[in-house]
Parts: sequence; structure tokens; C-alpha cells
Amino acid sequence: MKRSLYLPLLTSLVLLVMVDAAPAQTRDTIAARDALGRLGIPAARVTLAVKPATKPYYRVRVARGGHMLVEGSSSVALVHGATQYLQRQGRLSLSWEGRRVAPIGTLPNDDTGPVESAFTLRTYLNTCTFGYTTPWWNWDRWSSEIDWMAARGIDTPLAMEGQDYVWRALWRDQGLDDATIAAGLSAAPFLPWQRMGNIAGYRAPLSAGWIEKKHQLQRQILGRMHALGMKPILPAFSGYVPKAFADRHPQARIYRMRAWEGFAPTYWLDPSDPLFATLAKRFTQLYTQTYGPGDYYLADAFNEMVPPIAEDGSDARSAQYGDSIANSAATRAAALPAAVRDARLAAYGEKLFQSVTAAAPNATWVMQGWLFGADKTFWTPEAIRAFLSRVPNERMLVLDIGNDRYPGIWKSTEAFNGKNWVYGYVHNYGGSNPVYGDLGFYRDDLSALAQSPGRGNLTGFGLFPEGLHSNSVAYTYAYDLAWGEQPRRPVADWIAEYARARYGAAPTGIVTAWEKVIAGAYTTRYWTPRWWETKAGAYLFFKRPTPSGADYPAAPGDATALRAGIAGLLANAPRQPAPLLVYDVIDFSRHYASLRLDVRLRAAVAAYAAGDVAKGDADAAAAARLARGIDALIGNQQETLGSWIADARAYGDTPSEKDDFEQQAKAIVTVWGGEGNLSDYGSRAWQGLYAGYYLPRWQIFLAAQRKAAQAHTPLDQAATLAAIRAWEQSWLKDGRTWPRQRPAAPLVAVRALLAEADRT
Repeated sequence: MKRSLYLPLLTSLVLLVMVDAAPAQTRDTIAARDALGRLGIPAARVTLAVKPATKPYYRVRVARGGHMLVEGSSSVALVHGATQYLQRQGRLSLSWEGRRVAPIGTLPNDDTGPVESAFTLRTYLNTCTFGYTTPWWNWDRWSSEIDWMAARGIDTPLAMEGQDYVWRALWRDQGLDDATIAAGLSAAPFLPWQRMGNIAGYRAPLSAGWIEKKHQLQRQILGRMHALGMKPILPAFSGYVPKAFADRHPQARIYRMRAWEGFAPTYWLDPSDPLFATLAKRFTQLYTQTYGPGDYYLADAFNEMVPPIAEDGSDARSAQYGDSIANSAATRAAALPAAVRDARLAAYGEKLFQSVTAAAPNATWVMQGWLFGADKTFWTPEAIRAFLSRVPNERMLVLDIGNDRYPGIWKSTEAFNGKNWVYGYVHNYGGSNPVYGDLGFYRDDLSALAQSPGRGNLTGFGLFPEGLHSNSVAYTYAYDLAWGEQPRRPVADWIAEYARARYGAAPTGIVTAWEKVIAGAYTTRYWTPRWWETKAGAYLFFKRPTPSGADYPAAPGDATALRAGIAGLLANAPRQPAPLLVYDVIDFSRHYASLRLDVRLRAAVAAYAAGDVAKGDADAAAAARLARGIDALIGNQQETLGSWIADARAYGDTPSEKDDFEQQAKAIVTVWGGEGNLSDYGSRAWQGLYAGYYLPRWQIFLAAQRKAAQAHTPLDQAATLAAIRAWEQSWLKDGRTWPRQRPAAPLVAVRALLAEADRT
């Protein structure tokens, strides 16, 4: 027998000695091995062992021949340890944009020693992600995401799919027929806001076929998560009921809540009403019968909604609130004696906790802490303390998600008054995808958190993006910070390893270019332009046109440094650049060009307003060239308008249903809905939207401005806005599916686009 045939056996024997005889495969190691296999890591090269520990940890040892022995505290720790080690060795890169896996047979002998996480839980996802990103995902896409979660060390993700199957069963129990139930359930992309009580029945009815598909999908999702030892966060009843249910129970203490963002009011059942406990318990029972039991249950009762504590319940149904968060209900609440306010808030908190545990006695109530930052007028430290006061500390988990936008809430509340809590960042809003993040901030912020004596029962760390598929570097880095020595390493050292893993090689020129990109784009904690004068949209170009666009402020970051970084990446790219290097260059370039497009747009608006038609024409033409150039360039990126529409149509079972899903998919990323300020909240830098949606809107507006300038008359703003709104509605229904158009020579197109952008 040839000597080479003995090597696997000899290596295995060495490894067995190294771990004091590794145990036989367990359910945990099998699940981890399967995940690594799906990620492209051959099982023959890895030996896995789970070892119980007081803290989450992993350890990787590499023996002669490059065989890896990975031990850790859980399946997730094993997957994270193996993939993290290979990332640091430049052999593996995992991201939404793509995957790079290099052979691992030549790994040097090594031993990481135990690498611990300071956080018992690593949490992920936002309730809104299930509207902005996942409504059309199939099992293949979810399977890939769960493996990515394990690789990042995530063990407590939100798992919100499939719950509408249970809601339908609950309302059937209460005597509502299927047609009435469907008419009260919003269209698929808008369901997260239905679940949080902001809207109801928007673009209804909800498709029965979609409900069943998500039901089957959630069973697969939970099966995979449980196999990996994850403890997914599941939905619970928070009090919102259909109008049809409210009409059937005129004696119940049901409040008509305020109209959120111009939508019709929703209905909330007071937890003190006996019906609340009945419905809450029954929902969890039905959920458990459908999907199995859980440990963590999410109930968000007041997401951007003011608790009706100023009402005594005698005329609850008449309490219709105003249109802003700081509304008349908050004013009435402020007028209450503090003792009365606190008692009612404490009762709400207590009843919500009891509603979670009635059918799951050992469960933990989870709530997102977003409301505490979004409405500081109502949620003072005293109000927060009262709301949480009657809930056992160890039976609650507050997700403090917004520390990149609303920092310090945990400090003002003494770490949520002793409750278990998770620290984290939203980062992404609406799936809108400018290039930004703040790596240095994440590093310094988590370091300061670790040293803070007032962090109380800090239990976990997480990222809570409203949408996915952008700025992977920020997510990779932030989750890396949750483990071991990462917080002590300079960002520059980390980015060198990241680039080597992502591209296969990272010479000095590439690393230097990345450092410039970081200085230019990844020093921005929150993308402030997305809200400007109550108008949403990542860039000026993405917002509904307005004459005030002439005063649009400069974007965050340093465009000059970003441009230098792009130039460095192009100059140091090999003749056959790695696909992910091309991807990144395109992404950075379209962002830079979008910033320059805004400059031209701002100039055009100002010129026409000043009566300078010639300059307005020149700037408008330059903006249009940039918009079309960006649109043509980004056809190779992960998502386009065409891919989004295709995924939506694939969920439909009939031509009519496919058409409905298409319009819903287009609406969530453009007009959203309601009469509030949500238009363009979910704006995306996608092929199809630059040339097919944003540009035509601005052309309508600029043409009206030009006509007014030529006639020396004021712009008719109301008529122009009405024309734009009418065009938007026509666009939703035009039936165009915007198939992806890939550029034949992407880097040639990049250079041409940059040349055009640099002329502004």
C-alpha cells in the first residue's frame, strides 16, 4: 500500500491524542459538519467535538497534513470557529454577494487556544427584515442564510416566517371566516407592520397560497435552526386584533389606536380585558402545535404607537389618536399623576409577560427596545422603569437595537433596570443600500461597553438590520468583534485579512486602497440623508422631487477618499480580478457616482429656480447620463429590480396572483403606502430603479421647473407633485418586469462612469 494512503489515518490518530480521544459524532457535531459541508469545507479535513463550557468558545488546532480539529461549546461555536479560522488564514470568505473557498490542505500546524465570546447570545434580524428582504425567499435562500448565521456565531435569530398560518387559525377559532380574515391581513411585504399594530389590511387580501408556502418554509427554518442548537425568537400575541373581531366584541376594552403614517387606525385589546389572556394563550398553543415549543417569544405592543394609558377604559373605543408619535395621547398621558401613569404601564408590562408565559411557562418575553429611542417624549426613564417593573429580570430580554442611532438608552435606564438585555445596531433601514458603516465606531463602542461597570445583565450582542444584502464588511466585522481577541486588533489588521480571504490575495496596494475606502465610506455610523425634510430616500435622487432639493446637504463620509480608494483597487487589480473584487469596485463606484449625481441634481434644481435654463439643461443632462450609466453598470450585482420582481412572481400560483405579488414587490421599494412620509423609505440602488423609476420622476419635475423658468412664472408645486404621484401609480401597474441586463465589460464600464462622475 502506498505511503500516502496512511496519512489520513495517521493524522486522525494524532488528533485523537490531541483531544484526549474525541467523542463519537453527536447530533451537534453532525449538524455542524453538515453546515460546514454546505459552505464548501470538506468533512474529511475536519474533526469536530462539542465540549460544555460556562462561556461560548471555540478552539482550532491544525495537525500535520492540514487536518483541522475544532472543539467548541455548541454546534454554532464549531461552525463559527472553523469558518473564522479559515477566514483569518485567507481561505474562506462568506457574504451575501458571494463565497470564496480555497483548498485547506496546506494549512500550517497551529493552535488558536480557547477563543471566547463575551456574549451568551448573538442575536440577528429585525421584525422589518421579513418585509423588506425575505417575503419572497425560498428554502434554498433561507438555508444559505442560516449557514451564514452559524458562521458568524449567531445563535438567537428572529424567526418570524409562517406566523400568519397561526393567526388565521386563531381568528378562525374566534368565529371569523377565511374571507374576512384574509381581508384583514396586509399583503406579504407589509405584514411586519401589521404584526406590530401599525397597519391592517393594506393591499389585502393576503394570499392563502402564500400563507401555506410560508407555513412549510417555517417548519424547515426551525428544523435547521434547532438542529444547529440555535434558540430562535418566535412571535407572540401583543394585543392587536382585526376590526372584524373588535366589531364582534363591543363590550371588550379595545382601543382604536392612532393612525400611523396616514394609514387607517388599528385596534388594540387592553391586557386587563379577560379576552387578552384567552387570545394570547391560544395563539401560543396553536403556534406550538404547528411548529413546536420555543424559549424566546417576541411581543412588541407599542412600536411607534403611544400606549393608551390616559384612557380609563370606559370609552376605550372612542380614543382615536393623532398622526405623530408625540401626539395628543402623549399629552394626556403627561397630564396624568405619575403614580397613575406608572401603575398603568406596570400593569401592561405584567400582563404582556403573563400572556407570553401562559402557554409557555418557562419562556422569556423578548421585546425590541426601538420604541424607547424613537419616542423619548413618552418613554422617559421613569416610564420605562414602570413598564418593566413587574417582569422578572431573568424572564425578559430587551433588544436594545439602535445604539448607532439612539445611543445611551441603556445608561439612562440603569441597563433596563436589571433585565437581561442585548446590545446592538440597526445599521440598515428599509433595505436602502448606500455604502456606509463605521468599523472604528463598532470597535471602540464595544470596547467601552465591555469596560462599563453599569452594563448590568448584558446578555448578548446583535445586529438588527431592516434589510439585508449590502455592506457585508460591516456585518462580518461587527460579529467578529463579539469573539475573543478581535476588539483589541486594529481595524487595518482585520481589513488586510478580510481582503485576502475575499479576493484570494491582498497585496499592499489593495489593503491601502481599502483603508481609503474605509476613510471615505465606512466611518459613517448612521446615514443621515435618508431622512431629510421628512422625505425618505438614501440619496436626493431617490427622493420625491422637491424645489428644496437645491439646498440638499452634503452626504456623510469623504467622497475624495472614497474616490482614491476606488482608484487604488482598480490600479492594483490583477488582469483576472476575483469576482468579489469586481463586485466591490462596482458597489463603491455606483455609490460615488450617486453622490456626484446628487450634486448635478442639486445644481439643476437651483439653476431652473434662478431662471438659468441653459445651466439647468446642462446639469439635468449630466444627471441623466450618470443615472443611466449607473443603471447599466450594476446589472451584475446581487439584486436588481428585475430579480426582486422575478422572485415575487415565482411565489404566485396563478397569473393574477403573480401580477399582485409583482405590484406589492414594486410598492415596498418605492411608494410604500399611506399618506405619510414612507415613500422611498425602502429605496434601493438597483438596476431598473435608477433609469426606470427615479430618473423619470425627476424628469417630470425638472421639465415642469424648466417650463416655469421659461415662462417666468412660479412652479406649480401641487400640480407637479400630483403628476409625479399619478406616474408612480401607473408605474406600479405597468407590467414591466425589468429583466436583468449584465454589462459585458464591468471594469470598462466602471472607468467610463467614474470619468463621467468626475466631470461634475
